[in-house]
Amino acid sequence: MKHLLFPLLLATTAFAEDVPQWRDLFNGKDLTGWVDVNTSKDTWSVKDGLLVCKGLPIGVMRSEKQYENFFLHIEWKHTQAGGNSGVFVWSEGTAAPGKDLPKGMEVQMLELDWPKLHPTKDGQPNHPGYVSGELFGANGLEGIPDNPRGRRSMSYEMRCKGKGEWNTYDVVCVDGTVKLSINGKFVNGISQSTVRKGYLCLESEGAEIHFRNIKIMELPGGRVTPEQTAPVVK
Repeated sequence: MKHLLFPLLLATTAFAEDVPQWRDLFNGKDLTGWVDVNTSKDTWSVKDGLLVCKGLPIGVMRSEKQYENFFLHIEWKHTQAGGNSGVFVWSEGTAAPGKDLPKGMEVQMLELDWPKLHPTKDGQPNHPGYVSGELFGANGLEGIPDNPRGRRSMSYEMRCKGKGEWNTYDVVCVDGTVKLSINGKFVNGISQSTVRKGYLCLESEGAEIHFRNIKIMELPGGRVTPEQTAPVVK
């Protein structure tokens, strides 16, 4: 009987290894797995198990490797009114020429007071869509928004929480389409991204922000072309 079960056990083990698994991108202790692009050694730190970004200088740090199709889970909290940050997916691993930020698909993270603190030219509060977890191509990346606000896609429902409160983003990135869940509900999307494989980048943009529980589940890929792949940073 044992010789009949052995092949079955081997097949079961192989199958289990092929099942996509969650993997931590932040270990709660240090910055292992991340590479500074254009900020400073003081911009990013770990405190009490949290990844702390002080917000200056403006720039990003990137993942060590590129990703094509995946689920990304990330939790974030602004500490001051009007804070600005985001996570880039399918990003280049260097800043765009003449810019502080890279080419990539940005998943916006803005504190709720941002429109009020950055009014329009006539003194009115800026568009509320900014703080809904907007999705948009930055610095040359293009995509087609599900819920257009110009080139950006704004959420169908305002679900982000303000300073001092944790927000949860679950981001699905597959074959040029990005879907965003904010605090437990899918409310935004963008498709036909011109880049479909690249680095993850966390953004430092002028305000302190905290991150925790950053996890990724890689999914099968294989359809991406060289033209849809960000350059590899040596």
